[in-house]
Amino acid sequence: MDKNPAEAVAKMRESVQKLGSSTEGFGDLNLMRFLIARSMDASKAAKMFVEWQKWRASFVPLGHIPESEIRDELDANKMYLQGKSRNGHTLMIFKACRHFPSKDQVHFKKFVVHFLDKTIASSLRGKEIGNEKSICIVDMENVTHKNIDIRGGITGFKTLQAYYPERSAKLYMINVPGLFTHAWKIISRFLEKSLLDKVVMVNSEDEKRDMIREIGEEVLPLEYGGKAKLTLLQDFPCLPLDR
Repeated sequence: MDKNPAEAVAKMRESVQKLGSSTEGFGDLNLMRFLIARSMDASKAAKMFVEWQKWRASFVPLGHIPESEIRDELDANKMYLQGKSRNGHTLMIFKACRHFPSKDQVHFKKFVVHFLDKTIASSLRGKEIGNEKSICIVDMENVTHKNIDIRGGITGFKTLQAYYPERSAKLYMINVPGLFTHAWKIISRFLEKSLLDKVVMVNSEDEKRDMIREIGEEVLPLEYGGKAKLTLLQDFPCLPLDR
């Protein structure tokens, strides 16, 4: 392990080359995400990066998941993209009561990749891909047993951990019903500690105020204590992420 970021990146680039791949076109900030995810171990970070490259080439051959491939998921109007929070992280909002388990986990994974890519792309605005992160609010108001999706939750978190390292700044769960307790115990077992530590169950007014303070009223929708309007994922203007 190397605590010097510049040296760690240099070693990672060498390790990637030894694995038969290349880091050409990828800036240091982008590579640092993989290093941080692997505790600054250049060899492990290189392996993760190469696995990401192979996955990206096979699962996202066009560079993005077209809306036409996930139309049913988008038409459920369950995911919103709000722009940048007070600290520069893009805000996503997921209304769980509009989600129903998919019979095809590959199809649902495509939806996950689509909204994660679009969230990252919305942060770029012409900049090089680096260490852009997002904040996600999972709103569980009016959730019933029909909306509880353990397999989908596992698929989403495993995709985030394996292929989007250090992209999550915070994940707030609000209006959490008691019926979700069992599902969360199972889903949370699949989360790495670094990601689990970013999950906040908002159960008190103090925690809600902290959430509003961190995100900022200008980007937070009215129903969550802010001043903005909800913007559907598919209505948020931004170019698709190309890698």
